[in-house]
Amino acid sequence: MEYQKINAEILGKIQNIVGAKNVLTDPDLLQPYSHDEVTYPVIEHMPEAVAYPTTAEQISQIMKLANEHHFSVVPRGGGSGLSCGAVPVYGGLVLSTEKMNKILEINEDALYTVVEPGVRTSDLQAAVEAKGLFYAGDPCSGDSCFIGGNIATNAGGNRAVKYGTTRNQIYSIEVVMPTGEIVTLGARLHKQSTGYCLDQLIIGSEGTLGIITKATIKLLPKPQFRIDVLAIFKDVEHAIGLVNKIIKSGITPTCVEYIDNISVHTIEDYLGEKLQGDGHYMIIEVEGSSEDDLDEKAITLDEVCREQGAIDVLVADYNKIWRARKNFAEAIRSITLTVDKNDTVVPVDKEPELVNGIFSIAKEHGLIIRMAGHAGDGNFHVNILKNPDMSFEEWDAKIPGAQDELFDLIYKIGGRVSGEHGIGFKRKHLMKKFTDPDVLNIMVTIKKALDPNNVLNPGKIFDIPEK
Repeated sequence: MEYQKINAEILGKIQNIVGAKNVLTDPDLLQPYSHDEVTYPVIEHMPEAVAYPTTAEQISQIMKLANEHHFSVVPRGGGSGLSCGAVPVYGGLVLSTEKMNKILEINEDALYTVVEPGVRTSDLQAAVEAKGLFYAGDPCSGDSCFIGGNIATNAGGNRAVKYGTTRNQIYSIEVVMPTGEIVTLGARLHKQSTGYCLDQLIIGSEGTLGIITKATIKLLPKPQFRIDVLAIFKDVEHAIGLVNKIIKSGITPTCVEYIDNISVHTIEDYLGEKLQGDGHYMIIEVEGSSEDDLDEKAITLDEVCREQGAIDVLVADYNKIWRARKNFAEAIRSITLTVDKNDTVVPVDKEPELVNGIFSIAKEHGLIIRMAGHAGDGNFHVNILKNPDMSFEEWDAKIPGAQDELFDLIYKIGGRVSGEHGIGFKRKHLMKKFTDPDVLNIMVTIKKALDPNNVLNPGKIFDIPEK
């Protein structure tokens, strides 16, 4: 795909739109925008410029300019993605929402908030909690990711079992379309049957169908009664098989999180502190309507976990256990940067088959596995680490075969390539290989209809066939 370079004329027009101080061209300052959290040099691409708009109108003007001159525009939030979704594959302009970071309204009576896309997720959580309210979205990268990015990737996180993913938290979104129109999609309604559900089409489209400039988000009363239970298992299969047993007992958990035993020790080393117990972790959080209700649920959980083979069932230290879970990725990075991160998702009842298959594939290829995930919704983060005795050439040769075997298994048991991180640039080849061609063609048709010049985040999810 050929795109116009951002020459002096185009740069001047961008500066006129957002102000010269809101445009970067210095190569040293551009470098951080060449990648997201994935830092393999082979998939980093330098932008030609970075712009920091502050209004939807400015973004609209930029998109109209991009269509006129045919240069690529890549929207970017906090840069915390793990699929290279914000990498400027064709150079062009990175459009950062960092300065669109205002919480515009928190309505305590009607239970909603209106925010700009650059609001940090943890800042929103803290702001509504201060008013006795609760935002259910809770990605593990909440301290660094932006709400706009959460919406664009349909981020999942820890509470998806009970509350759903980001798309379940959204009433409406203001969006700049690829050709520059500013539209509001969705409404602050609990139900509607009024035409196509276009807001849900944009949510999860990874910045390829529109740029989110404002969102109206659902809030809930803050749960008053909550307990975190840590069930520890010696056997992986029994740990993973716990999820449906909990649900069948009549308890709807807020979340059920898994961390394998070796990763538990890795996290302990990274944080420099001892965690509770020793074994494979299942972290179960439940909410109750009263202390008595919570006590009854805790007793039931203890019984279910022990019947499933737990060697210990403890009341978890909330701050310690969630600090450990949310530092899983950083703990792995402290060991090695040579890691292939996979964001797999399968039906919950197929989790034991997935886990057994993962360890079998790793053993066959001589690879090291570190794994954690949202066991409550079938979403596992499978990190394949390079064996220290293996050369980089051997590593590069082994990964494609191991990956193919992994996703052959995943699709065989009803899973998909990504549960929450998205496809981006990194997993585009897997999307092409494992997606029904007719389904992929529907996606291509939608992209071409909404972005006829293919200027918005091109090269992500799939390629547009050349004319």
